[in-house]
Amino acid sequence: MTTGGMLETTRVMWNFFFNKPADTRPAGKIPVHKMSREELLSAPVNTVFRIGHSTVLLKLEDGFWLTDPVFSKRASPVQWAGPPRFHQPPIGIEDLPPIKGVIISHDHYDHLDRDSIVKLAGKTEHFLVSVGVGDIITGWGVPAAKVRQLNWWQSTQVDAIRLVATPCRHFSGRGLFNKNQTLQNSWTILAPGFRIFFSGDSGYFHGFKRIGEQYGPFDLTLLEAGAYNVNWAGVHMMPEETVQAHLDLKGRRMLPIHNGTFDLSMHAWREPFDRILSLAKAREIEVAVPVMGEPVYSSAAAQARPWWAAVDAGPVPVTGQSTPLAALAGGSASAQRPGEI
Repeated sequence: MTTGGMLETTRVMWNFFFNKPADTRPAGKIPVHKMSREELLSAPVNTVFRIGHSTVLLKLEDGFWLTDPVFSKRASPVQWAGPPRFHQPPIGIEDLPPIKGVIISHDHYDHLDRDSIVKLAGKTEHFLVSVGVGDIITGWGVPAAKVRQLNWWQSTQVDAIRLVATPCRHFSGRGLFNKNQTLQNSWTILAPGFRIFFSGDSGYFHGFKRIGEQYGPFDLTLLEAGAYNVNWAGVHMMPEETVQAHLDLKGRRMLPIHNGTFDLSMHAWREPFDRILSLAKAREIEVAVPVMGEPVYSSAAAQARPWWAAVDAGPVPVTGQSTPLAALAGGSASAQRPGEI
């Protein structure tokens, strides 16, 4: 999913595996706020807890919801190789209260983790997934009666919560020969008095504006802001695009995700935080960047303190170049899906 031909793709992959800069991983220890079941149960409704990468725990009207739960040590098909976590999860699956629903955006290993799904199967009422992903998790033992597979623009109701499978611009596949055999979604989560947009993975596209017009304004946007690169801008957003997506969605507060947990690109690990915070400040956007596990309350102003600045000794240079939005929005033609809005 890179721009350019085979030669450019080979060069990019060679650099990714053999020429990684040292600062793509933290030199120090990332702080983690240890969560407890008691803290979760006593938290007010509409509190949000970031577990790591794209895993977010939402306390909504009728219970707890998890997005793209990955609690394993590595984002990989095997646990002896692949990108390891920068930090431990702030809570274990066994310590979580019962989960009303798990929301899965697509089947990539940093979003769909078999071990986590198997452990969650017994304590989760519903699994909301994109088309085809339900077949994967039922094959892992999740009861089919718990699984709802949704196509773009389809919606479903779970008690007081309405969930809409909204489009994104990405791709899927867990192996070399099953590319785009399953769908990839963003998700619109409509709880009483609290509207959330969860991007999953996506390049920037005009669908954000349509979603904002149809379901916005959003109280909270959980937007991908990490593991980006100009070579795969068609399927992952650069920070400037993440900010524009938030504006398109008519978001009130943004919580940037897809960063701070796994080494999946060539930029410094802390660069997404620095760039998003700077861009958001310039556009007067409220952004929440909590320590992993720290609660974000809907009723209180977000605290955008740069906790990551103390993790590494010395300054970390910004390696990504600020690129005009118009130059990035086109992306790679290979990322486009038939019928994409």
